[in-house]
Amino acid sequence: GLRIHEYLYFQVLSPGDIRYIFTATPAKDFGGVFNTRYEQIHLVPADPPEACGELNNGVFIQDQIALVERGGCSFLSKTRVIQEHGGRAVIIADNAYDNDSFYIEMIQDSTRRTADIPALFLLGRDGYMIRRSLEQHGLPWAVISIPVNVTSIPTYEMMQPPWTFW
Repeated sequence: GLRIHEYLYFQVLSPGDIRYIFTATPAKDFGGVFNTRYEQIHLVPADPPEACGELNNGVFIQDQIALVERGGCSFLSKTRVIQEHGGRAVIIADNAYDNDSFYIEMIQDSTRRTADIPALFLLGRDGYMIRRSLEQHGLPWAVISIPVNVTSIPTYEMMQPPWTFW
C-alpha cells in the first residue's frame, strides 16, 4: 500500500535570515536514527558538495552534521563518506533547486554496505537557500537544532520557510 512519509524536522538557529523549521525525510532502509536531540550543532556544507569521495573540509564535519548535495554517487555512498569523517548525521538535499515539494525515497544501493548514522532527504529549494545564506554571510556552517518536536509548537509559531507550500 501507500506508505506515508515519516517526517523529521530541524530548525536553523543561525544565520538569522533562514531561522526556519525545515522538513526532511529519513532514508528508507539504511542509516541510523536520532536517539539524541542536538540543541545546537553545526550543519556543515560538504566540500565538494556531492561528497562522493575525499572531503576538503572533512575536519569540520567531525561530530557535526553534513549538508550534502544529491548526485554523483548513491545516497548510501554519501552517508558512508560523512560517517568516515566522523559526522553524526547527513542531510542530503535534492540537486533540483526548484524542488519545493517532492520527497525522494532514499534506498539502499546494491552493494550490501551499511551506514550507522542517520541520513535525511531535504528538498532542493531548502538546501539551496541554506547554502546561499551561508555564502552571503561568508559562514562555514549553520547552527541547527535537530530533531525538533513540532507537535509541541503552536501552528502560528511554526516558522516555516516562506517558499514552502503547505
